[in-house]
Amino acid sequence: MNLSEFIINDIKPLANTDSVSDLQLLFNQLTYSHIPIKNEDDVYLGCLSENDAHCFESGKYIKDCNYAVEGFFVREETNWLDVLESFAQNSTNIMPVLSHQNTYLGYYELNDIISLFNETPFFSEAGAILIVEKGLLDYSFSEVSQIIESNNGKLLGAFISKIENDVAQITLKIGNTSLNDIMQTFRRYSYNVISGHEEDSYLESLKERSDYLNKYLNM
Repeated sequence: MNLSEFIINDIKPLANTDSVSDLQLLFNQLTYSHIPIKNEDDVYLGCLSENDAHCFESGKYIKDCNYAVEGFFVREETNWLDVLESFAQNSTNIMPVLSHQNTYLGYYELNDIISLFNETPFFSEAGAILIVEKGLLDYSFSEVSQIIESNNGKLLGAFISKIENDVAQITLKIGNTSLNDIMQTFRRYSYNVISGHEEDSYLESLKERSDYLNKYLNM
């Protein structure tokens, strides 16, 4: 997937010889969390955040605040998942793009990269979402795939959506089949099915037994 068409150039990096007041004014005009900064030789230095910028004295120069510069960036050939990860790791909605010669090419906007995720089969294809969990050392994606495909299902996407207390939570997008048989197989393989679904006959059976027991106890 070529990301070059998403590179934006409408905001040029501020020079570190510019004043802090220029930086603060730019933040007041934009909705970005960070602004790219360059030195006198047009070399990209990093980004300054809006939160930091408004704490600086407006009469100073940006170079007086070099200690707060965050040096994140991606390359023009970085794949979109790694770009998305960089956005998350740096808590930013703007991501500078550099060439292999470290030339500043422009930046990506977070919303543009997220839109690529929405175009993947995980979201665009018809199917159902199923969330299962198992011990971090006990699950495997090969086993997950086998469970789904042995029940004539089609795995459209899978990712680890949560890890807590040595338990991995796996979110699955499944097409081409009823989920009931798949859920029962996951349970036989000691996976905990944590997403509810209207076709889950196992949960429906438990509910019916619970209702029957309550009626019996209340007689």
